[in-house]
Amino acid sequence: MGLKKTVKLKKELSLTDIIAISTGAMISSGFFLLPGIAAQQAGPAVSLSYLLAAILIMPAMFSMAELASATPKAGGDYFFIDRSLGPLFGTIGGIGTYLALVMKTSFALVGIGAYAALFLDIPVKFTAVTFGLIFMIMNIVGVKKASGIQKVFVLIIIVVLGSFIAEGFREIFFTGNKSGYMENFTPFLPNGFEGLVSTAGLVFVSYLGLTKIVSMSEEIRNPERNIPLGMILSLSITTVIYVLGVFVMTSVIPPEQFWDDLAPASTASERVFSLISPGAGTIFIVIAAVTAFASTGNAGLMTASRYPLAMARDRLLPGALGRIGRFKTPHISIIITSSILIAVILFVSEREIAKLASSFQLLIFMLINASVIVMRNSGIETYDPGYHSPLYPWMQIFGILSSFFLIIYMGWGAGLLIMGIGGLGIIWYYNYARKHTKREGAIYHWFALLGQKEHKALENEFLHILKEKGLRDGDPFGEMIVQARITDLGRKRVSFKSLVTDVTKKFAQDVDSADKGELKKEFLSVTAIDPALVVPRVSILHAKTGNIGQPVLHVVLSEKGVRKPVMKGEISSEDNIRVFFFLLSRSDDPKQQLRLLTRLMDIVERDNFVEIITSIKNHREIKEYLLHNERYITLLLEKGTATEEFFNKSLKEIKLPSDVLAAIIQRKDQIFTPRGDTVLRENDIVTIIGEPKGIKTLFNKYIHKQQPEQPGT
Repeated sequence: MGLKKTVKLKKELSLTDIIAISTGAMISSGFFLLPGIAAQQAGPAVSLSYLLAAILIMPAMFSMAELASATPKAGGDYFFIDRSLGPLFGTIGGIGTYLALVMKTSFALVGIGAYAALFLDIPVKFTAVTFGLIFMIMNIVGVKKASGIQKVFVLIIIVVLGSFIAEGFREIFFTGNKSGYMENFTPFLPNGFEGLVSTAGLVFVSYLGLTKIVSMSEEIRNPERNIPLGMILSLSITTVIYVLGVFVMTSVIPPEQFWDDLAPASTASERVFSLISPGAGTIFIVIAAVTAFASTGNAGLMTASRYPLAMARDRLLPGALGRIGRFKTPHISIIITSSILIAVILFVSEREIAKLASSFQLLIFMLINASVIVMRNSGIETYDPGYHSPLYPWMQIFGILSSFFLIIYMGWGAGLLIMGIGGLGIIWYYNYARKHTKREGAIYHWFALLGQKEHKALENEFLHILKEKGLRDGDPFGEMIVQARITDLGRKRVSFKSLVTDVTKKFAQDVDSADKGELKKEFLSVTAIDPALVVPRVSILHAKTGNIGQPVLHVVLSEKGVRKPVMKGEISSEDNIRVFFFLLSRSDDPKQQLRLLTRLMDIVERDNFVEIITSIKNHREIKEYLLHNERYITLLLEKGTATEEFFNKSLKEIKLPSDVLAAIIQRKDQIFTPRGDTVLRENDIVTIIGEPKGIKTLFNKYIHKQQPEQPGT
């Protein structure tokens, strides 16, 4: 029946995929390179700085999880900030996120150089620049990162580091040298609380890989569950490894040596792997380190180069940055990003790289937390997160304030840099981006409550995102279609107002205590989302009532068409409507109504939808067409087929898969919804709806099995 196909990024990433990607992106510089640098100001309490940084990143994590579950789109932080706070803050946020990723990638490449120098007499920065050029070429020609390989890499890293931690604790607590190792913890806080907190800001860069989950949210299966769960699990795994691993390094490496060490994990491994050859332990650590750095460096360059691409497509940056080369990659953006990355490696110290990366990201996290507050208060109906941040809005307020104070504790240099980036973003926006974009963020919807302007197009964009997300588990779309009233006007001419009056009367008959006047008023009103529901010759009208258990649908078909006048809004002309959908939903679940509406939009956008549905005269077939996907099957009960086993049995006696339901039965000219005691008869046509797995089981048993075997098979 000619379903319309839309091109989307494939949702191929599972929960284990995103845990591997995020964890692999986090466990690199923060473990293998940064601990010694961080210990210079935190002293032996450095492992607590890692724990504090993990706690302080949690508000941003919960906020990102909510935003990503509402708008699972490629672009991550930049997309959320732009669509909530508007293109001005989108420009600042995009630049800040871009620079944070560039700094983190530079740090990873320096790490490759530091660990390579353990075996090769080559300058650290020379190795880092060389790998930067290699990764630039790889990204230009389009080498893809396989999630399967990433999972293997992360498994190797976790096994090696788990062994390192276990061996470290054995060496510290069970070899008789405990008192000697504990001497390295005195004094515990040489620079006081200020040193602990400022170091937490410095090591914030260690957790930036967490944002990679949301940047790929468009490709994640079941994002409303897997994004928050994946973030929580990957942060938990990484925090345990950081805190325990850095504790081991602090214990076994003398402080003066630790502070100047760019490869502290390697140095510590020589002391903790006493049950095997210390040299072999060092080799294992170096392999894990180079694997982690290479994965982070290559993926970091790939991710960073996509931010100028996304901003160019939104017309915040020149269009040249959005160009795709012969290898189907944004080659100009990759080259510019690689050039900045190499300049950072050559002219900025390792400590300053970490501080700059953390500073930029703290700014982004402040904006992300603010974005959730704006979205919640915007009144945008189509903002429908499947996951809600706990302790709102106190979680977000704490996240904003803690990020601000971390920047202050990191010193005046970080604060000046943040103000400089903000100033640069403002100058660029007012001198370039503002002339090229008409878009505004959700904050204007919040202002609309105070009588200011709002940006209607944002409602439409979010509605299309809802359509891409699809129905949520528990949404009764199938049941609603099965129970739907269908009216075929044929060639009868009626006015739009009389049609609405007639449909409203029928709804009042079906729904106890429904107010006909209120229903009619709602069906005739135009809401902010209606412009996005416009399809030629089709009208989708909706209303809500508190006196209904489940949503109810009435479908009206007309061969001649019904002239529907436009009352207001962006719908600007009268249309001859041949297919009407009247949807009545529960007033206490408006988000479910939106999801049902977007599913109807998916259906009406099929190729030749109007011609096909108006040509079907059988109500069962109309409903099957509306349900048409992998979630339904129709069985004709005939003699000589596998369906013969259904004859003269009630539905409750028939063993169907647990995830399917017999929804419609057609018996001659009669169509009805069956009950458990309904007895099936020969020549009944049974429509079954349910989950794809159960439907496939029925297909293989009752339809595929009926096909005659070919000779010789």
